[in-house]
Amino acid sequence: MLELINVCKTYPIHHGKSERLILNNINLCIQRGEKWGILGRNGAGKSTLIRLINGVEVPKSGTITSDMSISWPLALGSTFQGSLTGRDNVKLVSRIYNVDFNKTMALVEDFTELGAYLNEPVKSYSSGMSSRLAFAISMSVEFDCFLIDEGMSVGDHRFHQKCDIELFEKRGDRAMIIVAHQVDLIRAHCDHAAVLDKGHLTVCDSVDEAIQIYEGL
Repeated sequence: MLELINVCKTYPIHHGKSERLILNNINLCIQRGEKWGILGRNGAGKSTLIRLINGVEVPKSGTITSDMSISWPLALGSTFQGSLTGRDNVKLVSRIYNVDFNKTMALVEDFTELGAYLNEPVKSYSSGMSSRLAFAISMSVEFDCFLIDEGMSVGDHRFHQKCDIELFEKRGDRAMIIVAHQVDLIRAHCDHAAVLDKGHLTVCDSVDEAIQIYEGL
């Protein structure tokens, strides 16, 4: 289970003289295997919420507890060491998460279709190439809960379908949190949903109710 209790997050503004409240008393409970969609407009705080759940940032107040292993945001390539090659980044992640490097590398080579670019520094990659690498590495670690940003779409339609099969079909038993400002992804893959607006999270009884509230904002 992943549980957020009265979570608040602020950021300093005006050179630290005041604070902007981004998340205000967020409460959410996610059980193993549940698929949650978080709908919110641009700037609503969705990315901040994901960073808190992932542990990249800490709340100003409140608590976040989990007995599940939680992924980094899928397809987020900014966490790579740019001066290292794709292959070396795979090796680094394999050591951190204690997964077999050779098995992971074989998966990455097959899935990303990056070929010789895996031996080039990641800083030379396009954003799409970095996203392919990040997604493939994510699939090599058997997380209990996957964090998904709607911006995860990488490559052409064929490759996007390949990602959907790998994540939503092969790992359909995992918990997932999808943050989005468009409703199609939420409607297609979620069985629970909430709406984030002006710092407040409204947990809804159904996905359809969440979409209705969101579209009325």
